[in-house]
Amino acid sequence: MTTLLIAEHDNTSVKDATARALTAARALGGDVHVLVAGKDCGAAAAEAAKLDGVAKVLHAESDALGHQLAEPVAALIVALAGPYDAIVAAATSAGKNVMPRVAALLDVMQISDVTAIVSPDTFERPIYAGNAVETVQSGDAKKVVTIRPAAFKPAEAGGNAPVETVDASAAIAGKTAFVGAELVKLARPELTSARIVISGGRAFQSAENFRKYLEPLADKLGAAIGASRAAVDAGYAPNDYQVGQTGKVVAPDLYIACGISGAIQHLAGMKDAKVIVAINKDPDAPIFQVADYGLVGDLFTILPEFEKAL
Repeated sequence: MTTLLIAEHDNTSVKDATARALTAARALGGDVHVLVAGKDCGAAAAEAAKLDGVAKVLHAESDALGHQLAEPVAALIVALAGPYDAIVAAATSAGKNVMPRVAALLDVMQISDVTAIVSPDTFERPIYAGNAVETVQSGDAKKVVTIRPAAFKPAEAGGNAPVETVDASAAIAGKTAFVGAELVKLARPELTSARIVISGGRAFQSAENFRKYLEPLADKLGAAIGASRAAVDAGYAPNDYQVGQTGKVVAPDLYIACGISGAIQHLAGMKDAKVIVAINKDPDAPIFQVADYGLVGDLFTILPEFEKAL
């Protein structure tokens, strides 16, 4: 069995989610080839070649791939799909944008958000906001799979795979064009790969309080900042901070939930954290049912004391 793994990158380096998806791809058995598609992305291809378990890197360069729009990337993947039994990508925003198009063009079922590889044709994935696990067996000749990064450890460096340049002429943008991008530059760790995440909820009452109380604490802990959907909807935090079923799924070593009640939607995004600490003034908040440690009290008093203690 040979698997094609779609690398997520910024034309310079490969994202942590790809290293985690590589671990899942290796569990399928056989060789894993990594596709690095972009513009001036030689550095990213070289980095992918150093990941342990990569048999070969396919390096595709094209002006149409410069901003990695879903349509040209999907067209390229389909053009290269012939010899592969499985096509795998991380279930990130980029992966969720590209892979359904690949599955549709190949006329196969997509298996989404996989958390465990049972066998080359059988997979586990969460359903009902993570309250049940579904086992899916696919009879398709080619498996199109997205991997939940938080469910797998990242592959280590140590490989030395050859890099092969492939024809990228199939990458045609069609009716789409890149207009612009507004990117948030973070000084803190990326939310989905951080070892420590501290999240805030609606109890912060304002965006000013959210920044005032969470940011200094996150800086001292070296943590990423997350937020509940209620906090995002209220405008306290940007959309890319949202943790939950409709946000990002995280599994850090330590997750600190501040002023978050613990709705099912939020729990689906963080309940796999190794240690969960909850701070809430409501002793009956559902978050305490999943927390390893709970502190009942006013977060506006507790968080400054916590920061001072650090």
